[in-house]
Amino acid sequence: MLYLLALVLLGPSAIHALTTRQSITILESFQVDSYTPYTYYASAGYCTATQTLAWDCGTNCNANPEFIPVASGGNGASVQYWYVGYDPSLDNVIVVHQGTNPSEILPLVTDVDFFLANLDSSLFPGISSDVEVHSGFKDAQALTAPDILAAVQATLSKYGATAITLVGHSLGAAISLLDSIYLSLHLPSSMTFQIIAYGLPRVGNKAFADYVDANLHLTHINNKKDPIPICPGMSLGFVHPAGEIHIGASGEWAACPGQDNPSTQCVVGDVPSIFDGNVSDHDGPYNAIEMGC
Repeated sequence: MLYLLALVLLGPSAIHALTTRQSITILESFQVDSYTPYTYYASAGYCTATQTLAWDCGTNCNANPEFIPVASGGNGASVQYWYVGYDPSLDNVIVVHQGTNPSEILPLVTDVDFFLANLDSSLFPGISSDVEVHSGFKDAQALTAPDILAAVQATLSKYGATAITLVGHSLGAAISLLDSIYLSLHLPSSMTFQIIAYGLPRVGNKAFADYVDANLHLTHINNKKDPIPICPGMSLGFVHPAGEIHIGASGEWAACPGQDNPSTQCVVGDVPSIFDGNVSDHDGPYNAIEMGC
């Protein structure tokens, strides 16, 4: 009865906004700290393939001392650095892609020369043609897809893990999200996947976001006024999957339910346009950790 009365008095849009605000939860400190190992993994993605294969990259590597690297690659220029290995404390295969700095990612997510495109059926068999993704991210993921699959298969075989965590920041987050779909189509169905993405731009359309929500477990963490997560724009047909955590100006981490939650506690409401953003927030800090090697 109260809901119906509110609906009559306030209207459906106000009720939706009220429900959205009420369903946002603030993470406790132990929940925030649980992401720290993955944040360091994402930051290590900026280190060279030689450094990550030796697991000798200073603070980023020292933060996860038990990690066992299996393979690495990329050149940091035409192909993003990447690495794959096993974390015995998490009992997870870890897959990480290098990100890029804001001056390089911003043109990529705002350039009209890039468009929504279907996924390559040879890499993504059985995916509906309704699912479309950013053509630039699609091309970047394809460059390393076979090597990533081979490295993950080797790691699974050697360590017997059944859980895979894909991590990345910025462009690396977009590649990791696409990799999660790719790997899930080429590995046994008994495998579980989670993606922890930092500063994730929008990767695909509504059908893509719905597919991710239905089949994978994504957490994407956005920092303060970072404009990258609101690009490419929703007016171009791009939609974020659910799973957002937004770090507010006060430093609190807010879990924002749904796709592109419009609350001002979430990135879409906090950064209505790129002109309201601050690119210096893109690299962090994420719980006191700045991205970079």
